[in-house]
Amino acid sequence: MSATDGLKRGMEVIDTGAPLSVPVGGATLGRIFNVLGEPVDDLGPVDTRTTSPIHRSAPAFIQLDTKLSIFETGIKVVDLLAPYRRGGKIGLFGGAGVGKTVLIMELINNIAKAHGGVSVFGGVGERTREGNDLYMEMKESGVINEQNIAESKVALVYGQMNEPPGARMRVGLTALTMAEYFRDVNEQDVLLFIDNIFRFVQAGSEVSALLGRMPSAVGYQPTLSTEMGTLQERITSTKEGSITSIQAVYVPADDLTDPAPATTFAHLDATTVLSRGLAAKGIYPAVDPLDSTSTMLQPRIVGEEHYETAQRVKETLQRYKELQDIIAILGLDELSEDDRLTVARARKIERFFTTLFRSRSNIDEATAKATTLGT
Repeated sequence: MSATDGLKRGMEVIDTGAPLSVPVGGATLGRIFNVLGEPVDDLGPVDTRTTSPIHRSAPAFIQLDTKLSIFETGIKVVDLLAPYRRGGKIGLFGGAGVGKTVLIMELINNIAKAHGGVSVFGGVGERTREGNDLYMEMKESGVINEQNIAESKVALVYGQMNEPPGARMRVGLTALTMAEYFRDVNEQDVLLFIDNIFRFVQAGSEVSALLGRMPSAVGYQPTLSTEMGTLQERITSTKEGSITSIQAVYVPADDLTDPAPATTFAHLDATTVLSRGLAAKGIYPAVDPLDSTSTMLQPRIVGEEHYETAQRVKETLQRYKELQDIIAILGLDELSEDDRLTVARARKIERFFTTLFRSRSNIDEATAKATTLGT
């Protein structure tokens, strides 16, 4: 879990006789921790004696809330076209500079206001600079309240890429353990961000090689599915509360058949794809409405009106996408009257999806407004 520099054979080892435990509860909000649960933000010790072991069993079947329900985010494009499941897992796809951090902070704000919930951010094997930037932006936006730390809405757990593989492999479990306390004891809805889930797999691969295990496909560890399942099965909705997880997914060499992303996809309920083209147009959140998907977009779950509206919006945007090359070469005036109307509608829809951050949108309002725009 920490550097091995200076260790040698024959040194005395002390067994603590207990599993690795980390602080949990309200005192963790607004603070930054490492994999061992030690604060690393120079704000002194954590004011709590409540701790919890990071290795725990997933909730028993009888504890689970099996009712399908929508997790309302207040972000119009997500709630209308690719809604999140309460207690589900969402894959977040997007490169650098397309607005991942902006989207994350908006979700943290919205869950605090709408659900009275909190968030936990797990930085798994990412750059230290990115972790620092996120912390500074959270302080600026008020997500972390420096004047009154108890009013903060998020706890941060970092195991950056300069850490040993053991730390990077376990930091996701540390963040999850903190989230579980808010769900099981405080009975809250919790958002758990994991950035990046691929680095969790990568760290497991390094540990596996150090242990001398026989590698499997593409050099990954033979226990890949087990390790992923151990983490993902603890992220769920119970009768007390829920943990909804948003996981940034790095796809190596854009190969979706690579074992790491392929194993992750099996656990996801929805995907949110961020588009560089939309970000370049100044449309934020830059969520691609055609590439983003959700298993929750079904008439029996969201209702007939919501489903029909979403399908009509997608049809309009798809037709607009097909017409863009013609517009670029020949101009808008060369289109037929119907196509010009489609373009006007699609542009209205795009502007409608541009959320004014810090202002929530009700899911029914979004559906009703999108229906109006499509007529």
